[in-house]
Amino acid sequence: MLLTHILYKVPLLSTSGNMNVEVEQLTMDSRKAGPGRLFAAVRGTQTDGHRFIEKAVELGTSVILCEELPENRADDVTYVQVQDSSYALGLIAANFYDHPSKKLKLVGVTGTNGKTSTATLLFRLFRLRGYRVGLLSTVQNQIDETVIPATHTTPDTIALNELLSRMVQHGCSHCFMEVSSHSVVQHRIVGLHFAGGIFTNITHDHLDFHETFDNYIKAKKGFFDQLPASAFALTNLDDKRGLVMLQNTVAQKESYSLQTLGSFKGRIMSESLYGMQMEVDGREVWFKLTGRFNAYNLLAVYGAAILLGEDREEVLTQLSVLPSPPGRFEMVIVSNKPVGIVDYAHTPDALQNVLETIAGLRQGNEQIITVVGCGGNRDAAKRPIMAEIACKYSDRVILTSDNPRHEDPMAILEQMQAGVPPVAFKKTQTLADRRDAIFRAVEIAQPNDVILIAGKGHETYQEIKGVKHDFDDRKVLREAFQQSIAKK
Repeated sequence: MLLTHILYKVPLLSTSGNMNVEVEQLTMDSRKAGPGRLFAAVRGTQTDGHRFIEKAVELGTSVILCEELPENRADDVTYVQVQDSSYALGLIAANFYDHPSKKLKLVGVTGTNGKTSTATLLFRLFRLRGYRVGLLSTVQNQIDETVIPATHTTPDTIALNELLSRMVQHGCSHCFMEVSSHSVVQHRIVGLHFAGGIFTNITHDHLDFHETFDNYIKAKKGFFDQLPASAFALTNLDDKRGLVMLQNTVAQKESYSLQTLGSFKGRIMSESLYGMQMEVDGREVWFKLTGRFNAYNLLAVYGAAILLGEDREEVLTQLSVLPSPPGRFEMVIVSNKPVGIVDYAHTPDALQNVLETIAGLRQGNEQIITVVGCGGNRDAAKRPIMAEIACKYSDRVILTSDNPRHEDPMAILEQMQAGVPPVAFKKTQTLADRRDAIFRAVEIAQPNDVILIAGKGHETYQEIKGVKHDFDDRKVLREAFQQSIAKK
């Protein structure tokens, strides 16, 4: 595609060189630069792409997109200077892939908790309804039946448009994607055309990146500010910042609620570990999912489906048969052993939601045994809070490693231990090895107890000192159950 075509509507500061050069590929990685390619020098959180312009030129790249022009410029390279490379790249990627987001119905889901569950349930619902559908989520990206591993909650703008283009080519009519706060701030969704946006909830998270809670709220709100008038903006009316998200949007404003009269109204009638009975817009439905947090997710999915033109009765019928997404309140049961639950809860609010749900479903004197850790190189302020919540709602607590990344696991655990109340010392222990912690939980559990393994959910690895090792909470928990059975 001609460079002049992919620069359509991109605000330029200056250009030099051949503007009619053919561009065959876009990249932000200087190692992938070469003839026929545009290298975008983007300022990231870890490094500045401007440092690698010279390397990209040495590899023969045809076009350089940058904010600061290098002092020494090659005669055979075209330089395009812009105010913000990441913003410009969003427009360029959309132009390069011929605006795939306009050729299907793209719905974004944002919030602290519930993004993956809501996006995945929408994906499964619409596939069940006979559509070809795309999914962009923390767990995985998917083009109908084809699974593509996910490395970020929201891919970079080039990968995002390339994936959407492949979905269009495959005949997908819809795509449901998680929209992270990082992606809004880093302009990864610039140039995309959304048919709708969903807000789940917001609690403290990612303050290592956003620095303040106010910045985090503004990032989430920024997604709705960008929605076009043709889109819908569906918010959780029960979250105290739900209406804040809609303040400046020009999109059609809609809401869902368990407590007040939203556009889509629900009420939990009864629940167990294996599902719940809800009233949704006056209709009674049994769902396989349980817990108040899942009730909100189901309402968001139901509301979005209706706003996308689907039939209410058919949507509720098909939603009722859908299981929980991977690693979201996922049951692990082996023989007559205790009930095991693996959940991605890695924020204080998410952990409290899951534990409150389990505690509310107790039928006798069964214990709640919680295994939980906190990730390294992330918001450290939540570590003692996570431990405090685990102690408040559990009968036994085992503090352990999550993904330590580049931090010392014991240092993370010491920060968690600071949140353990003195009255909970006797029921709390610390095992840095996550496998040992899970096996210990099974060892102390009685047949009717509930074991919660929190924090990693769907993940199939544990990141230690920058290296990802195979580790799946669900597999390890099953192994622990089977070993316990073998010993008896």
